[in-house]
Amino acid sequence: MSWYTKENLIHYRTCVCNINYHMVWSVKYRRKILNAEVEAYLQKLVQEIAEDKGFTVHLFECGEGDHVHCFVSAPPKLSITAIVKYLKGIFGRKLFERFLEIRNQLWKGELWNHSYYVETVGSVSEENIRRYIEHQSKAY
Repeated sequence: MSWYTKENLIHYRTCVCNINYHMVWSVKYRRKILNAEVEAYLQKLVQEIAEDKGFTVHLFECGEGDHVHCFVSAPPKLSITAIVKYLKGIFGRKLFERFLEIRNQLWKGELWNHSYYVETVGSVSEENIRRYIEHQSKAY
């Protein structure tokens, strides 16, 4: 039974995997500061960060001017916590440097809300995995 597709698999030195995350986080106080110019800058920056840190960004968008959605693939050695920390931290520092007016709209120099939402995204349902494991031959 084949429950994966080869085109989704990423080959690393010691493993083959398909690990994907959908992340969402918001601007502190839900301030609507993520305009088209900021989003274009973040689109470019997110690709640079991903390349530097070793993950792939498939989709990145700002929503309603006050939050971001990011869809990434990552190797198992890179935790979701680390990815979010890289993105939120570097984004915050770079945005404050480039768009000085943003700092005036937020207090205490914090760009992002402390929390975030994350879910794993896969091409295989839990039911298919269960069926696959249950139907493995027991050769002992």
